[in-house]
Amino acid sequence: MSTALDPTDKEILRILQKDATLTNKELAFKLNKSIATVHERIKKLKEQGYIKRIVAILDRKKIDKGLIAFPQVLLKEHTAEALIEFEKEVAKFSEVMECFQLTGSSDFILRIATSDMDTYHLFLRNKLATLPNISTVQSFFVLSETKSDTAYPI
Repeated sequence: MSTALDPTDKEILRILQKDATLTNKELAFKLNKSIATVHERIKKLKEQGYIKRIVAILDRKKIDKGLIAFPQVLLKEHTAEALIEFEKEVAKFSEVMECFQLTGSSDFILRIATSDMDTYHLFLRNKLATLPNISTVQSFFVLSETKSDTAYPI
């Protein structure tokens, strides 16, 4: 079970969310703590699940993922088994960046990254639409991106 975060843990998380490439020495300097303390704190935050993984955030346009779509999916059946099966199958598609179950008129919303509309069309027709139990898919496309942040306020 996770314990409550103290101010030092919170500050470590704030800093690492902005720049996880900092060394323990650099973090220790910023926090006015010892390197050993910072190391142990980060280890504890990882063990407790506060830090799930450390990644590089890529510029999607430079890797030819210029189109972002948000399809809303409505399923025919809503049994636990049907929902789990959809989640399991949709997670296999590399184009799916995120999948959220919703309340309201749709069951799921996905964030899809593809190179262009033709590639999205192929994804929709040859992958997503082939899944059993789909009633409706309504897709929304990003025209511009005003804010894209990965850091949670702490």
